Amino acid sequence: MNILSNLKYAPGSIKRRKRVGRGVGSGHGKTSCRGSNGQKSRAGAKYRSWFEGGQMPLQRRVPKRGFTSPFRKEYQTLNLNTLEKLASKIKLDDNKVTIEILRNNKVVGNKNLPIKILGDGELRAKLVVEANAFSKTAQEKIEAAGGKIIIVE
Repeated sequence: MNILSNLKYAPGSIKRRKRVGRGVGSGHGKTSCRGSNGQKSRAGAKYRSWFEGGQMPLQRRVPKRGFTSPFRKEYQTLNLNTLEKLASKIKLDDNKVTIEILRNNKVVGNKNLPIKILGDGELRAKLVVEANAFSKTAQEKIEAAGGKIIIVE
């Protein structure tokens, strides 16, 4: 009868506990499976996973250089020649290039990073460009072509 109180484990499914330190005849006597000497054979032996046995630790061996500012702002960059290609390829409403248009046409990839327009290349089209930041040369070239910039926060 299959009642929960009568269930038995399948043979071989339970492994017996290793009883160490119970005499030489047990196979786990004398050193209790810890080997002969060394730090790990002692009672209460503990050390962290990054400990290297007294050797100079990796974090201290590697040379340290430079400085990384915690306040650095990372941008996705986009050049004016890319904007020129985009303007000639698609039909823009009011010649306005928005961040959404750039993302939809896969000109920029990451949707979490802000976009900065750089001034590499020529811009002939009169565009109203919307982005998070502009370089000085990009701003000058857009305005020289008769366009306008809109900085979005």
